[in-house]
Amino acid sequence: MNMLSPARPHLVIEIVHDLVCPWCYLGLRRLRRSLAARPEIEVSFLWRAFLLNPDMPRAGMPREAYVTRKFGSEERAHRLFASIGQVGLAEGIAFRFDRAARMPSSVDAHRLVRFAGRAGRELDLVEALFAAYFSDGIDIGDPARLVMIAAQNGLDAEAAAQFLASDAEIDAVHADNLRAHRLGINGVPCFIFSGRHAIAGAQEPAVISRLIDVALLEESDAF
Repeated sequence: MNMLSPARPHLVIEIVHDLVCPWCYLGLRRLRRSLAARPEIEVSFLWRAFLLNPDMPRAGMPREAYVTRKFGSEERAHRLFASIGQVGLAEGIAFRFDRAARMPSSVDAHRLVRFAGRAGRELDLVEALFAAYFSDGIDIGDPARLVMIAAQNGLDAEAAAQFLASDAEIDAVHADNLRAHRLGINGVPCFIFSGRHAIAGAQEPAVISRLIDVALLEESDAF
């Protein structure tokens, strides 16, 4: 007699993030590390845009001016970035904050993630955008650079260029940002499991794993 295999537990995880946030890069790595240790779980990601700098001009601004305005001084920013860099090394991330000449608007990068969703390539693209900005210093607010990154990650370059030249998904990005604030999310990353359980910040995998257990338990109790 053939026995049916039990269904794999399934989790929907909303990832509220900004692509110019180093803690979001760290948080995603730690989330993925937690999930890699739980291969029995089937996961679906929902990518939600958050804008740390909603008033940033679409063309961005010189990074030095942004850093001075946000942190008060280059020296203070350097200390903070050095601390983040040390944390990044433990997650296999080589932060190179010195390579970025401009602080970009992240609106078009978020739009491109939504475009990648049409081909189911969001995760690859998000990782590539983080690496491009934080390790290579690439301006991810520049449409030409975004098209290049899209092509390198299996997306059609011409279609991506046409998409970015339009106004497609701009309202959706801003709607995501507004929704996050209405939910009381004022900082990122924030991970929401099964629409009910949220955890903020780049938490350690052990902390994430405990929340996964809670979410899975509630899922099983619902049936």
